[in-house]
Amino acid sequence: MNYFSSDFKLGILGGGQLGKMLLTETRKFDIQTLVLEPSEEAPARYSCNGFYKGSLMDFDTVYQFGKMVDLLTIEIENVNLDALDQLEAEGLPIYPSPKTLRLIQNKGKQKDYYVSNDIPTSPHQRFVDLNDLRTALEKDELEFPFVWKCAQFGYDGNGVKICRSALDLVKLPDVECIAEEMVPFKNELAVIVARSVSGEVKTYPVVEMEFHPEANQVEYVICPARIDEKVAQKATEVALKVSEAFNHVGLLAVEMFQTSDDEILVNEVAPRPHNSGHYSIEASYTSQFENHLRAILNLPLGNTDSKVAGIMVNLVGEEGFSGQVVYENIEKIMAIDGVTPHIYGKRETRPFRKMGHVTIVNENMTEARKIAEEVKNSIRVISTTIE
Repeated sequence: MNYFSSDFKLGILGGGQLGKMLLTETRKFDIQTLVLEPSEEAPARYSCNGFYKGSLMDFDTVYQFGKMVDLLTIEIENVNLDALDQLEAEGLPIYPSPKTLRLIQNKGKQKDYYVSNDIPTSPHQRFVDLNDLRTALEKDELEFPFVWKCAQFGYDGNGVKICRSALDLVKLPDVECIAEEMVPFKNELAVIVARSVSGEVKTYPVVEMEFHPEANQVEYVICPARIDEKVAQKATEVALKVSEAFNHVGLLAVEMFQTSDDEILVNEVAPRPHNSGHYSIEASYTSQFENHLRAILNLPLGNTDSKVAGIMVNLVGEEGFSGQVVYENIEKIMAIDGVTPHIYGKRETRPFRKMGHVTIVNENMTEARKIAEEVKNSIRVISTTIE
């Protein structure tokens, strides 16, 4: 099929920052795109050929949107899978497939799938709601500490909490959830796997992620990870095993723990472009967004090697500020060699909301990490009003 400068229409479910960055690649190749997104303030609203406001969870909305396109992909997992099943049954190519999304969308099912496929992961228990979890604690079938996760609709650190005592349960929502055993780990790692329709597979280098201790959000992504080559090889092998098990098409970001004894345990996955791959826009020969596009269109996958060391710094809203966003000191970081800011296009900031990221590239990893610290300490995402 001729995708370029043609009548072909690619549909994207979700119009957040991932959609916006994916659209940079569709514009580069002159591929027509339609976007469905619930918010009219979505970052992707200006970059597509057609923007449609509507719920991603409503059957009719998703189904009717799918009837307008020639191929459908996602930038967020929380979409109506029944509508995707119907569209796929009627012949619409959808990547990743609804079958793959069903295994991933619910974190409880996702964890069960690891166990049934002999993929290393931390021990877990599933609960229908918070009362079910409390009952397990009362019966000594579960003990503190553990990591609580809501089974569905978690994002950007929301829906995850370390529970060390009954006090930590007080403000948790009464939803389906899982409790994971706490893992003593050295590093949190990630590997992005690209897999095309025809089965061509490539992996990006292992990255290391540093998290904010309170918000449970990634603060830094470091590529390549500062780990032993044997550990990196093991992480890549595990990521490929996960990719094969899910049989996905497009990108699969596999988040992992490197334990204190250098074992690799899978934490969770995302079947789409991912925060851990943003560095690739500047640092890789082929960005994760371009390779997602190549994979779902069954084009040859691009080179996933890095040109230079790359570090990504997340830009999130400062605590104490909500309202019209101001990027304080952005001109200072733009004066530093190898620093590229990406602003997502969200006009309103609030504490810990993802507002953008900054990529630092340098031949020297130590220097890159030093500059990343300078960037983190310089730029502030604030607002014109203080809470």
